[in-house]
Amino acid sequence: MRVLIIEDEVMAAERLEAMIRKAIPGVDILGTLDSISNAVPWFTENEAPDLAFFDIQLADGLSFEVFEKAEVGCPVIFTTAFDEYALKAFKVNS
Repeated sequence: MRVLIIEDEVMAAERLEAMIRKAIPGVDILGTLDSISNAVPWFTENEAPDLAFFDIQLADGLSFEVFEKAEVGCPVIFTTAFDEYALKAFKVNS
């Protein structure tokens, strides 16, 4: 399984990667992107991963913008500490 992580907090990204590796032995972590400005070109230039983890609030905006600017093409699990984004996450990922 090929997985991409979009998370701007280094410790959170490392913790998430460790959890993914423990849950899915042999997983291929394609990388960790820390911004919308890095995620949009990644999805434009690469084959979609099998699964992506998106932190919602990034330093340069809300990750929902990625869906407006690029074809994500894979299932997404949103991660956030902010419950006010929960409903929007379901709408974007449907």
